[in-house]
Amino acid sequence: MQSSDLKRVVVATAILLATGQAAAELTVSAASSLTNAFKEIAEGYQAQNPAAKVALNFGASGALLQQLAKGAPVDVFASADQETMDMAQQQGLVKAADRHDFVRNTLVLIVPFDTTSVPRRLDDLVPPGIKRIAIGIPNSVPVGRYTKHALEAAKLWTVLGPKAINTQNVRQSLDYVARGEVDAGFVYATDAALMKNKVKVAFEVPLEMAIRYPIARTAAGGNAVEAERFVRYVLSPAGQAVLLKFGFRKP
Repeated sequence: MQSSDLKRVVVATAILLATGQAAAELTVSAASSLTNAFKEIAEGYQAQNPAAKVALNFGASGALLQQLAKGAPVDVFASADQETMDMAQQQGLVKAADRHDFVRNTLVLIVPFDTTSVPRRLDDLVPPGIKRIAIGIPNSVPVGRYTKHALEAAKLWTVLGPKAINTQNVRQSLDYVARGEVDAGFVYATDAALMKNKVKVAFEVPLEMAIRYPIARTAAGGNAVEAERFVRYVLSPAGQAVLLKFGFRKP
């Protein structure tokens, strides 16, 4: 954080403490894969800061970026990939000094729980027995972008493209597999863990890059003090404990 920003936060905090003014509602836009963890984090944060009120907005990172760029009132942005946060920074929506990587994840292939012939590698998706594969839209959904990278590296993107059932976010991919509407799907390990009785992990997908999630308070957010406090809570032992409980890994 730059000295001018830090001074603004300190001054604003002092005003709140001096006047006893209640904190304004804090709007947090976060990637769909963070839904369960961030709901619990918000509860813990509000318990620790009784005057705070956290409004959570979940969706594909790309869609959340579009909302932010169009002027949506967002105080904190957490994306599932670096590329989306890079675009937010390039557009002046967040500042480089305010970015923090707070967790890691892994990409896995899942299949319906009752599947008897489970793929063991990406090549196993090629045979005609696999007809439909849930893949997040690469242009706006980070899990789809990671999937495309993995399939391109394996020289399978063109081959498997016709089998793709594009989804709006990772939870939609998870839901499609859980309901048996597709034969397989690419999701994060943390999402697969939420439905152990409906889906099973076939294998972890090899990637050349790490899946690191960044978080930042927004440059134009109307509640800089509360936003910075929330980010610090996510990075704190209490926040990290919740994320680890839901299967995320340390950054």
